Amino acid sequence: MDTLSLSVNAVSYTVAAELSTADDPFNGPIKNIAPWNFTILAVLMFVVTSLSLSENFLVMFVTFKYKQLRQPLNYIIVNLAIADFLVSLIGGVISFLTNAKGYFFLGKWACVLEGFAVTYFGIVALWSLAVLSFERFFVICRPLGNIRLQGKHAILGLLFVWTFSFICTFPPVLGWNRYTISKIGTTCEPDWYSTNMVDHSYIITFFATCFILPLGVIFFCYGKLLRKLREVSHGRLASARKPEKQVTRMVVVMIVAFMVGWTPYAAFSILVTAHPTIKLDPRMASIPAFFSKTAAVYNPIIYVFMNKQFRKCLIQLFNGTGTIPDSNLNPTSERPGITVESQTGEMSAIATHIPLGGTGSDDSPTHCGSFVHLPIPENKVCPM
Repeated sequence: MDTLSLSVNAVSYTVAAELSTADDPFNGPIKNIAPWNFTILAVLMFVVTSLSLSENFLVMFVTFKYKQLRQPLNYIIVNLAIADFLVSLIGGVISFLTNAKGYFFLGKWACVLEGFAVTYFGIVALWSLAVLSFERFFVICRPLGNIRLQGKHAILGLLFVWTFSFICTFPPVLGWNRYTISKIGTTCEPDWYSTNMVDHSYIITFFATCFILPLGVIFFCYGKLLRKLREVSHGRLASARKPEKQVTRMVVVMIVAFMVGWTPYAAFSILVTAHPTIKLDPRMASIPAFFSKTAAVYNPIIYVFMNKQFRKCLIQLFNGTGTIPDSNLNPTSERPGITVESQTGEMSAIATHIPLGGTGSDDSPTHCGSFVHLPIPENKVCPM
């Protein structure tokens, strides 16, 4: 009887152990999800991570190689590339490995690391887009009069982005909410599903400061910029409206890219925070998080490769013509090898087409009423 009892207890223990680990994503795959789902996610993350790492590394390398690109207006663009690179290096690589395995085999410490790193660097990238919109508004609209964007201003912007993003994303490590495994079992994120009101307060704060606020900055700055361009081009010839059309097209692409990358994830987080007991298929619940990681692929294309300065240097790099000698002089520049476009960036080149003072009725500096008419040099940042 004792033997039978031991046998029964042993079987009971084995069954209990199997049940306890059946849906533990740290010990094995979730049983109700077919393995081919993880294979698809692994392939997707491999493609996204490879493209992101190569694109963003290329941005950083070109900036390092051509010192003419290391100007204040380009600091935030390079910062965006660094943030996207780190998102892919940590989050993308870990996500690829865990999906290839089918579960988060790296353990809880790696879960917290991935959750924090992806959230932190993702918010750095997101706020970089907001600061980029403000700097373009600053360059064209000159809200502070004759004060121009300089290196110290750009560095302050970078300090704000990294510090503010850290303040917003580190509290879960200290206990205000937490970084935990997602429903799919192969990625980690803030605990959107918590029913604790304290955790809810973090999610609401996070949503307001890391989505609503930067989105508001983007709409305000680009709205002001487009409004002024529309004012100064009103009643002019169609050929004179080219700057407005160019900037309008650029702004639309940037805002759409921002919304496409981050709105699904923000909407999902608010949905599950408001209804933590909602029943969602783990595969459907994972889509917003995986989709937001694709921003690291198209951000370099939109913000860098569509930039005339970077594009010229990339062409020169692949043509193997080497660096640009410092003897390249420009009669409109006081320093060798540095042109007006390299100092002010492509947005200032657009601003040069706008007449001083514009045509609007409000000429105050705070309403974009004054511009400095800079000459456009013939030799660009990277002359061919």
